[in-house]
Parts: sequence; structure tokens; C-alpha cells
Amino acid sequence: MGLGWSTHTGVTTGGVGAMERVDAPSLRELAALSARDTHARDVLLARVRDMALRYSRVRLGRFGAEDTAQDVAQEVCMAVVAALPTYEERGLPFEAFVYTITGRKLADAQRAAMRSPAPVADVPDGPDDAPSPESVAVMRDDAAIAMALMQQLPTQQREILTLRVAVGMSTDETAAALGMSAGAVRVAQHRALNKLRAMITQAGAGDVA
Repeated sequence: MGLGWSTHTGVTTGGVGAMERVDAPSLRELAALSARDTHARDVLLARVRDMALRYSRVRLGRFGAEDTAQDVAQEVCMAVVAALPTYEERGLPFEAFVYTITGRKLADAQRAAMRSPAPVADVPDGPDDAPSPESVAVMRDDAAIAMALMQQLPTQQREILTLRVAVGMSTDETAAALGMSAGAVRVAQHRALNKLRAMITQAGAGDVA
């Protein structure tokens, strides 16, 4: 039997990333249902993949790492599927479980990338409509500056900004992933944004000087 909420999850044509989770079950509820309901498992994996992919894209950088981010998200899904039959809730939300797996898979991918030789680009058969090397360099510089400033924040504040601002997770989702209360996330995010604004202002003043 399918889930009773299957036609009321608020899924739009924009895909999982555009999901309006009105009355949608939590990841914890989906995990509990997955053993006996294939639809619950499919919805769970779709949401897990979306969470892992968004986080991986930010951690790996937006440019030149999409394939690796996709691979990491797929590996996270496979790890979740393998863990579901024996998964036991131990006081932590399922988001924290996914977050931990994603962090480990990202660390593995980054270590593998450091050991592997850089690939050589193929010679294109026709005109290349991609952004010019100069444009990509400018975008990378802007992203690098933003990431460098974020690295100066305390670890918890950096993770909150990554999940809330860059990945687009809600306050409740971020709180679940980090094992915090929603109120604590809001306070930490406010402090982190104030610090980041101050650093950006200071960096700008340094450029002008």
C-alpha cells in the first residue's frame, strides 16, 4: 500500500529542490517507513540526494566539481540504503546521520582528487560557447574570496552559513543536521552574518586603500 500523503507532499514541477514540504513527513518518519514501503524509500532517497548534492557543491566549489558532487551524492544514497535495514535512532535526527555520511564521502573524494593527476581537456570539435577562461577566473576569484572569509568564522558559524545560505536548508533542517535547536541556529546565524559583513567591509576598505 502506498503512503496516504503521496498526493499531498507539495512536490512541484521544479523537482525535489523546489519541494514545498507542506505536511510532508520528516526524514526520520520516512526512514521508519522505508522498510515496508518502497514509495517512502524513494522519497527519502530523493531528499537525501538533494541534501547531499547541495552540500557537496558548496564544499567542493561551484566551478569544475559538478561531476564529483554528483558522485558523492550518489555514494551517500547508496550508503543510506545499505544502512537502513540496521539503522537505529540514537537521539540524533536522521539529517545528522546524512550530514555525517556526506562529510565522510566528501573527505574521501577530496583525498582521491589530491592523489589523481589532473585530466587533460579534449580538443573541441566545434565552437565553444562556455564562459571564457577570463570570466571563469573572475567568478572563481569572487567565490574564493567569499569562501576564504567564511573560513575565518568559527566552525559552527561557518557550517550554519553553509547550510542556511549556500545550501538553502531551512532553519529546522539546519538545526536537525547539526543537532542544535532552531533558536540557537538563528542566533548563531545572526552573529555569523554580522562578522562576515564586517570582514567584507574591511576587505573592501583594504582594496580601496
